[in-house]
Amino acid sequence: MGAKSVVIVEDEPETADMLVEMMRLIGFQTYACLTGLKAVDLIAEKKPSTILLDQMMPELSGLDVLQSLRLDPSLRHIPVIIVSAKSLPADMKRGLEAGAAYYLTKPVSFADLKSAVEAVTSYSPEN
Repeated sequence: MGAKSVVIVEDEPETADMLVEMMRLIGFQTYACLTGLKAVDLIAEKKPSTILLDQMMPELSGLDVLQSLRLDPSLRHIPVIIVSAKSLPADMKRGLEAGAAYYLTKPVSFADLKSAVEAVTSYSPEN
């Protein structure tokens, strides 16, 4: 088993950098991209342990990215944590119904992120 890895999909460079640093502190190899279209290719290439996904993205929304992952048998098992400024209950419900394991709202604390990542990476993805 290799090192744990994460693809971070976030269109705001400063937020992406902060999430990259948080995930490195947790012990993950990190890959980041700024658009939903690039995310689909990067996730297929890297097949990460987990994905941090913003909802509001240019070109392809986070929910569109998530739906495309769930249709791909080689990627559908990867846990996705949505990290979004959209904080209405309806937004959260949509994200979880689309297949996200967790929905965290921005600004996200290191403790909340670490807790969610540990929860989704502690089980075996063979389901």
